[in-house]
Amino acid sequence: MAATSEEPSVMEPSQTNSGQNQPVDPLKMLYPMVNEEETPLPRSWSPKDKYNYIGLSQNNLRVHYKGYGKTHKDAASVRTTHCIPAACGLYYFEVKIVSKGRDGYMGIGLSAHGVNVNRLPGWDKHSYGYHGDDGHSFCSSGTGQPYGPTFTTGDVIGCGVNLVDNTAFYTKNGHHLGIAFTDLPPNLYPTVGLQTPGEVVDANFGQEPFVFDIDDMLNELRVKTRLQIINYPTPDHGQGQWQAVLHKMVSTYLVHHGYCATAEAFANSTGQGFEEDLNSIKNRQKILKLVLAGRMGEAIELTSRLYPGLLERDPNLLFALKCRQFVEMVNGSDSEITQNSNINQTSVIQSTKAYTKSSVNSNIEEMNMNNAMNGSTEQQLVNGQIENDVDMEENVINGMKSNTENGYQNNDLNTNGYKCQNGEDVDMETNNVSQIQQQNGNCNMENISNKNNKKQLCGGDKQAIEKMLEFGRQLYSQSIHLRQQHGKNESNKKMLQDAFSLLAYANPWNSPVGWQLDPQQRETVCARLNSAILESSNLPRRPPLEVAASHARELVRLMSHAGLGACGFAVVDNIIQY
Repeated sequence: MAATSEEPSVMEPSQTNSGQNQPVDPLKMLYPMVNEEETPLPRSWSPKDKYNYIGLSQNNLRVHYKGYGKTHKDAASVRTTHCIPAACGLYYFEVKIVSKGRDGYMGIGLSAHGVNVNRLPGWDKHSYGYHGDDGHSFCSSGTGQPYGPTFTTGDVIGCGVNLVDNTAFYTKNGHHLGIAFTDLPPNLYPTVGLQTPGEVVDANFGQEPFVFDIDDMLNELRVKTRLQIINYPTPDHGQGQWQAVLHKMVSTYLVHHGYCATAEAFANSTGQGFEEDLNSIKNRQKILKLVLAGRMGEAIELTSRLYPGLLERDPNLLFALKCRQFVEMVNGSDSEITQNSNINQTSVIQSTKAYTKSSVNSNIEEMNMNNAMNGSTEQQLVNGQIENDVDMEENVINGMKSNTENGYQNNDLNTNGYKCQNGEDVDMETNNVSQIQQQNGNCNMENISNKNNKKQLCGGDKQAIEKMLEFGRQLYSQSIHLRQQHGKNESNKKMLQDAFSLLAYANPWNSPVGWQLDPQQRETVCARLNSAILESSNLPRRPPLEVAASHARELVRLMSHAGLGACGFAVVDNIIQY
């Protein structure tokens, strides 16, 4: 329907509806590159950004007209809670006409923030609409242009925005109607407008399957973007120079991650040399294999032997390795556990006692450890002052001691050391590990007595469990020393809390903190140790190939901030795997 006059804006500024930030899987699949913490997706109509003749219901997805509907001055529109993020690449929504009402003067389209909502979409500047009564498209003007068929009750009208070339199109009942608008500005909002009594429409922003098959268009744009990237001309200042750069990047990647045989074969076929000695690569490979196998004690010992002083210069790295070693002890994987019967083996635990302290600090730490070991509730002394931040580690240590006394004095390993006074098994509460409470009053001993069908703490070996507990005490002592020497470190604190929390459960593998026992968790500390070894040899901490990929991801993120819709299809990992 054509507009006959301009009206002053009576709209109030748009406000964000915080209730629309809940994750919706279908939309995540449609728009994987959108970071909703920065640019939320439109998920519903805004109860704030609308004219008062508009009523909303059904989770703000249904729009109905409640005005007089006598003239064009009674037109009313509503916008979504958020504008369309550029990272969508291709955005699409559908509107079902539940009832055309008296005259079917309905408009579906887009508008910018601040556009008058006492109008149908398309009548004003930065407003675009497709109207049902005449099938015309309105592009920032009260005069429409013939575009498509009219629509009425039961029809489903879709509106799509191509954020790569800034065009918009419409669909009717699943059929593409062609391009309606070009040269669109950024940050547009899906908009619907109604004008006569009885008009009711429902919106689908992707929560439900669309009538139109949008996947074909999405795939077409993905392929087009990928080909543009692959075929983009690269400068080559000399014959074969670009190829040589790529070969160098691949070679350094293989060397960095210790793929010794592959790196050597690749170097021979491309004429590449190694910056690192082949023996050094093999040494790193040995250490990394130990870490990935969970044999942390051996990995720490081998690192100290092959790279003297490395761990001493980076106490936070050493602490991270020790925390992981504690986890592997619980898991029964660490060499300190699997080889505990070898009394002549050098104990990595003893290395945590190698710190030299002043007599004052030594006395203070001894007092703190006595408090921790004996269940004292007194506050900690750090650097001569009362430590107000009583960490969870202390409570866990208390629990470790009491569990050792209660759970293992009878040589019963089936319960992982957690016993009630009546000898029945219980779990420990995470938030107060030092206080063990009996759950359900009675536990089924038959369900946990079969050692062959259930993983056990430290592999079920009593001597190994005692060694693990002693290691935990030394690890706690080391954490106090680190705080004294270097101040608080939230990362170290959380790392230790997470590790000790494993002892709060009779079955740590099936617990909220059981993720630590997943072998994949070894990869993080493995990468950290590998980077430290390389840096100690004056080699890059990260291979250039990974740095380039990270730069590409950051550039894609910046593209999104700049409103460049192609970022919606420039998924770096997918392009690399292509």
